[in-house]
Order: sequence, then structure tokens, then C-alpha cells
Amino acid sequence: MNIDTLLEYIQQMPEVEECFPFDAQTLVCKTMGKMFLLCGLDKTPLQINLKCQPEIAEMLREQFDDILPGYHMNKKHWNTVILTSGLTQKMIQQMIQHSYDLVRKNKNPTQIQF
Repeated sequence: MNIDTLLEYIQQMPEVEECFPFDAQTLVCKTMGKMFLLCGLDKTPLQINLKCQPEIAEMLREQFDDILPGYHMNKKHWNTVILTSGLTQKMIQQMIQHSYDLVRKNKNPTQIQF
């Protein structure tokens, strides 16, 4: 997944705000005023931080080398996902939707198929 595909997916979600509150290289996506995705635009390969239920976050880290504890975030609740060919676009989209749902306090957040 590249930055254009990532942005296209995020922009179709309701009530999403894109901003740069930290610096010109860190894109933050919020819903309801709360962060659900951070993206270092200067990183190669592209990386995103996503909120995740703690038990799912740990399982994902154990199964995929491209999913790490959240860089500069609470490592219990955030993962850093390196957007390489090791992860399918569908799985990345599910993780983004899961993060979005958690921030919006959805009682049934999207499940991640792995």
C-alpha cells in the first residue's frame, strides 16, 4: 500500500480530519477529535501507527514481522505497521478500520482477519 492508496481509503471514512500537529512530516488522522492513525511521510518503507485492542495487538506482533509495538506511543494500545508486501491491502484496511472503530467507541470494532 502506498500513500495515495492509504489516503484514498481514509478519506472515504466519515468524519475524518487530517492534520500535521507535530511537524510537516507526520500526518495525523483523527475522528471526533481523537487520533486513530499517524503516518511518517518521510519513512521508507511507509509506516503507520494504529490503535488496537491489546490482546489483538500482541497476536499481530507475534505473527507478523512488519507489525511492531507503537513507535512513540503507548505500546499496549498502539502498533506500528510497516506497509510492505508482507501484509495484504485488505488486512491493512481492516487494521485501519479497527483503529477508527476503537476511537469512535464502537462496541463491535472491526475484526482483523489474520
